[in-house]
Amino acid sequence: MAGAHVAAQPAGARAGNGATPATPFPDDPVRSAVEQFLARQSAGLPGKVSIQVVPPSGGRAPECEAPDPFLPPGGSPWGRVTVGVRCGGERPWIRYVQARVGVLTDYYVAARAIAPGEPIGSADLQARQGDLAMLPRAVVTDPAQANGAVAATRIAAGSPLRADLLKRPAAVRNGQTVSVTIEGEAFQISSEGKVMNDAPTGGSVQVRLKNGQVVTGLVRSGDTVVLQQ
Repeated sequence: MAGAHVAAQPAGARAGNGATPATPFPDDPVRSAVEQFLARQSAGLPGKVSIQVVPPSGGRAPECEAPDPFLPPGGSPWGRVTVGVRCGGERPWIRYVQARVGVLTDYYVAARAIAPGEPIGSADLQARQGDLAMLPRAVVTDPAQANGAVAATRIAAGSPLRADLLKRPAAVRNGQTVSVTIEGEAFQISSEGKVMNDAPTGGSVQVRLKNGQVVTGLVRSGDTVVLQQ
């Protein structure tokens, strides 16, 4: 789905397919700064974003010409969030504002029970809609994330698909002979070696060359590993 984008708007206005701040205080620069900050933070999220900023219990913050919002370490850009606001000047201060960022998005569940190691295709996916803040982390929101993958563990029918429950199928396998290519700016050298671990396309793999040297490269295809210099 298209990413969300919004700027602070008057009460009751809607931002089309983007975020919808709830009843902003246009005369409060701190609240406006927090809304705009959260809108930027959520711009890359899949789905329709809504933003609600809770007025601070301590009342309006002191005047500040350039409030600087930030997320505390480990803070999430969606769900119930705490946003810090710094103000410099002669009397610097920091306030914390509570908000809720909802993301209404499509996500995918298993259309059937899937056993470990089973490949996953489009027929195994069923679209649902929900708030990203209420869904498991790493939930699949794009069918391309799951199509062609295999189940890393058993997945019950109706369970949300998550990236950590899936893995890409191995393109090369332990013991397989592959072409090892070393690429530089003005040269390319090829050799052969034996793969020392299973790995998907684009994954990291160790290869033992004919001279016994062990190198690490990226799997380009089912028979080629690339080392970059």
